[in-house]
Formats: sequence, structure tokens, C-alpha cells
Amino acid sequence: MNNTLKEVALVFFKLGCFAFGGPAAHIAMMEDEIVVKRKWMTRDYFLDLIGTTNLIPGPNSTEMTMHCGYERAGKVGLFVAGITFVLPATVITAILAYLYVEYGALPQVEPFVFGIKPAVLAIIASAVLKLGKKAIKTTELAILGIIVLVVSLLGVNEIIALLSAGVLGMLYFYIKEKSIKGINSISPLFFSSGLGFTLTKLSTLKVFLVFLKVGAILYGSGYVLFAYLDAELVTRGWLTRAELIDAIAVGQFTPGPVLSTSTFIGYQLSGFYGALAATAGIFLPSFLFVLILNPFIPKMRNSKILRYFLDAVNVAAVAVMLAVLIIMSKETLLEWKAIVIALGSAFLVFKSKISPIWIIIIGSILGYILMRFL
Repeated sequence: MNNTLKEVALVFFKLGCFAFGGPAAHIAMMEDEIVVKRKWMTRDYFLDLIGTTNLIPGPNSTEMTMHCGYERAGKVGLFVAGITFVLPATVITAILAYLYVEYGALPQVEPFVFGIKPAVLAIIASAVLKLGKKAIKTTELAILGIIVLVVSLLGVNEIIALLSAGVLGMLYFYIKEKSIKGINSISPLFFSSGLGFTLTKLSTLKVFLVFLKVGAILYGSGYVLFAYLDAELVTRGWLTRAELIDAIAVGQFTPGPVLSTSTFIGYQLSGFYGALAATAGIFLPSFLFVLILNPFIPKMRNSKILRYFLDAVNVAAVAVMLAVLIIMSKETLLEWKAIVIALGSAFLVFKSKISPIWIIIIGSILGYILMRFL
């Protein structure tokens, strides 16, 4: 492995170990590592990657790691970045799955998680501010961002909001420009899943196929995973709803993508090889989507009409991140202990140069202390 690939592996393995708080927090930490510290790309291009990633199925933050790996070290870098990012969560989740199956309970980690949640709010806020400054290039884009923020808070699906914003922005700026020389026709890429058959016997292959199907059609953040898995597993009697809720909980309090839940469920369904099959199945489509999409992103920028679309989607993506921040804040800042950690984290984020990873660690320790002793 050459030095560039080693660098990619180390960066995303480190992020995978400390990436708590969901996709918005993961992307915020990535922006600090990739754009600010290492300058692998400009913030504008990072925004383009966020915008396009939000429009394809799969876990957004994991696909962002793949894009960044591709930009730094080519196709091999794409796979190295994606694998090293999900590896820590997968290993931790597999261990927890073993303990759960053997002893029927999960370890008590609530005091540590309590401190992590308010800490990531400050990290997300910092990223929204920095990315927003780049995304909001005109008054019209600012207005579009506000509209997306409002509809997101009202519960409109994020994919619908992003696509609608992209089309609306593209049409508006096209009409405003009035002098487009030529528009290249683009055929949308549709992924058709042919796995909608009834499974009669549970095996490693069938576990793989079920999670491959979910990975190919899962839009937005990993938090909608519950509905998909409920339909695929609980309704077929392979898993109880209580077991599924425990599995989702594991995905929430382990680092990395919440889709590491698949590792836990795969182990429940078919042991060690089931865990491997479920993990491979749910993440494989993301690698393929990014591999196909990434080379087209610079070409999208070169097309005037698609540039309008991408600018609108980018500002919409930042608005969705802000909506996530607001919703998370309402759910998290319910008592003085969480507010204290959030304010302290905000001070460190905006008034110091401390890495977001250390802010996560500090928040976790503060959470433990406050929960245990106060």
C-alpha cells in the first residue's frame, strides 16, 4: 500500500472510531479533516459531493468517505476509505451482537452517550456555518435554503425537498440567464431491484440478498432503516420487533454509520457469517453508486444548466443539515447538564482549534461525570 492509500486508510479509520451523532455530525467532522486540515479539496467541491451524495441511495456519510477517498487516491482509495470508515463500527457491533446473543443484554453506555449528543450539536453547527457561507452565493439561493429549511422542519421527505429545490433553482436561474447555448440531455440512472421474492429458508446467502436490497433502495439518512428492516424481517417472523429495536439502539450508540445495525442483525440471524453477509450486502450498493457517479461530478459543474441544479441542491443540503441540528437540539437539550456540555463544546469549536474528535471525547467524559456524580 502506497503512502497516499495509507493516509486515506488512517484518516477514515480515525473518523470511523469517533464518528458519533449521525450523518450530519460525520460530514461535519469530515469537513474539518479533509478540507480544513488536509486541504484535499476546496469547500466548494466538498459541497458538490454532499449535494450529489444526498441524491443517491445509501448512507450519506459513508458515501462521502468514498467520494473523498476517490478524489485522494482513485478507485482503490474509494474502497479503502469506505471500508476503513465502517470497520470500527462493524467490529464493535459484532462484539455487542455476540454478547447480546450469549447473555441477552446490552452494556450500559448511557452516561457516555449522554455527553456525546450535545457535543456533536456544536460540531454540526460549525459545519453548517462554514458550508452555508460557500453555498449561499446569491439572495435567491438564500431564499431557496430558507424554504427547504421550513419544509424540512414540517416533515417533508429530504429527498423530495432536495430534488424539488434542485429543479426549482435550475429553472429559475435558466430563465434568469435567458441565454443558454446548449443543454446536454441526461438520462437518469435507475437501480431496479429484483429481489422482491419471499424467502422461505434463512441462510447466509439470503441474509446477504435481503440487506443488498435494503442497501440499494435506502434513501436519506440511516434513521429510516427501522421501517425497511421492520418490513423485511419482522413481518416475515425472522426477528421480533423488540430485537430489532435493540439492534437499532446499537447502531445509534456505536461510532460510524447507523447501518452497522446490519452487522448486529446478521449475527442474530445467521451467526458470524450472517454478520459478514449482512454488512457486505447493505454497503455494497453504495460502493457501486459512488464508483459510477464520481467521474460525472466535474462534468456537472462544466454544464451551465447542471451547475444551476447543483448550486440549488447544495444550498438545500445545508438547509437539511440545519433542520437536523434544530430537531436534534430540541430532543437533546432537555436539561441543564446537556445544555452545559453543548455550550462548552460550542466554545471549544468556535474559539479554539481543538479537533472535533477531542470534543467528542471531552463531551463523553463530561457526560459520564455529570450523570454519575450530579
